Amino acid sequence: MTDRIRRAVDEKGIANVGRGPDHITDPVDPVPVVNIANALTVFRILLVPVFLTVLFLESGESTLWRTVATVVFAVAALTDRYDGRIARARGLITDFGKMADPIADKALIGGALVGLSILGILPWWVTAVIIARELWVTALRFWVLRHKVIPASRGGKLKTLLQAVAIGLYLAPLGGGWDIAAGIVMGLAVVVTIYTGLDYTWQAIKVRSGGGSRTGTPDPEPAPQTRRAVGGTGAGR
Repeated sequence: MTDRIRRAVDEKGIANVGRGPDHITDPVDPVPVVNIANALTVFRILLVPVFLTVLFLESGESTLWRTVATVVFAVAALTDRYDGRIARARGLITDFGKMADPIADKALIGGALVGLSILGILPWWVTAVIIARELWVTALRFWVLRHKVIPASRGGKLKTLLQAVAIGLYLAPLGGGWDIAAGIVMGLAVVVTIYTGLDYTWQAIKVRSGGGSRTGTPDPEPAPQTRRAVGGTGAGR
């Protein structure tokens, strides 16, 4: 017992013997880059080429391979939804996650849109509008980076959800009325995409003109920065 007390005093000092961990003053262990949240993000990135390969098998006309492509896309979209949740719940937010998450989101959605347009399923102008909006918002984010990080709105999250649902409907070899439903959902997605792009532009102009605070909350939008940067098909932009 005496030896144990002596070792404790040597290690912690007499004033700290017997006290429990202090989550404020004690050093905080860094979050490991290799964790379940980041693993899901990397898995989503790896699924993109798999998804595109399956989508183009037999010129995209095989019911079997279109079904497989739909399942792969759905799995990837689900990882986007849950990697951010896990990161926040378990304190696994990392700089790698903030960088990789939006890359994974844009690769999945952008790849799906381009693939559908190449197959003649989705008009090219729809793909062009959505991708142009994403590039524009990314440029605006860098433009205002030193002034304020503009948080993602609910509209941004709705936009991402509508895009994912519409893509899933286009991918699934359902036919009939489902094609009409896919067109309607994608039409709504385009409208919300344009609206949120204009709203982000207006906010960025206000920030640069001095109308916004110089402090802001992390942006979960793709960067999904509050997500680790959303999600996501799960995080709005």
